[in-house]
Amino acid sequence: MTFPDITPTLRSLMPGLRGSLEANAPMAPLSWFRTGGPAQVLFTPADEDDLALFMAALPPELPWMVVGLGSNLLVRDGGVEGIVIRLGKGFGDIRVDGLTVSAGAGTPDVKVARAAADAGIRGLSFLRGIPGAIGGALRMNGGAYGGETKDVFVSARAVARDGSRVTYDAQAMGFSYRKCAAASDIVFTQAVFRGEPGDREEILAEMQRITKSRSSTQPVNTRTGGSTFKNPPGSSAWKLVDEAGCRGLIVGGAQVSPMHTNFLVNLGNASAADIETLGETVRERVRNQSGIELEWEIKRVGRPA
Repeated sequence: MTFPDITPTLRSLMPGLRGSLEANAPMAPLSWFRTGGPAQVLFTPADEDDLALFMAALPPELPWMVVGLGSNLLVRDGGVEGIVIRLGKGFGDIRVDGLTVSAGAGTPDVKVARAAADAGIRGLSFLRGIPGAIGGALRMNGGAYGGETKDVFVSARAVARDGSRVTYDAQAMGFSYRKCAAASDIVFTQAVFRGEPGDREEILAEMQRITKSRSSTQPVNTRTGGSTFKNPPGSSAWKLVDEAGCRGLIVGGAQVSPMHTNFLVNLGNASAADIETLGETVRERVRNQSGIELEWEIKRVGRPA
């Protein structure tokens, strides 16, 4: 599957662009599921200024989306039409000032947790349990092990669709369970978090407990996409999936993890269609068993083959 190459047109519209534009870029290596079709164009901006230039000049009819580390992403087999923006090294900085930690939106959550721990800042350890980047934590109010992004959030910076810069405080973010109220047509570029004074060794020990807990209860060393479904109010998605008899269920090359039933796993040769069909089969069985409609937490993008 290939798309028309529009990168020459984009470059002609954006003189001075410093980031990379790649036509028909493979997306499977960028997704933890390691499956799916290509992106028509993959854009990796050099920094925030470069991203702003790109957004301001991007033709309005072209669809676009942002991806992070790919830990919560399923790219369908037909690929992604339009632009995929991936924040790289230019968005991976971390700065500590007192009890605040500033981090680029492309920074892995675990690195932010470690920087806070090294500085003796308590409250950000939960980020160790989220296998993604800060931009995704902002967009989804990422949380784990008793903590959520909103608990330590101070402010965020973003680039809007017209290339302008915008800043969000906690009220503007409107955090709720696994989502925020920020406009959908902005790209987060940086966030500021604030913790509390703590003991470095105690914080590192807490992070180590989180690491051990994940390793013992989740299929962390497999091709998976993290938690598949959001927890319904008053219930746990994994329990509902288990009660519906889906533990170990296989469709094609995809399986419901026997270790944790809210994880879908690529056994090695799964297509994106296998994984999505498995997820929809699970949702149907849970609906028939309990009457509860599970909602996807994994972001599914692109078109079928």
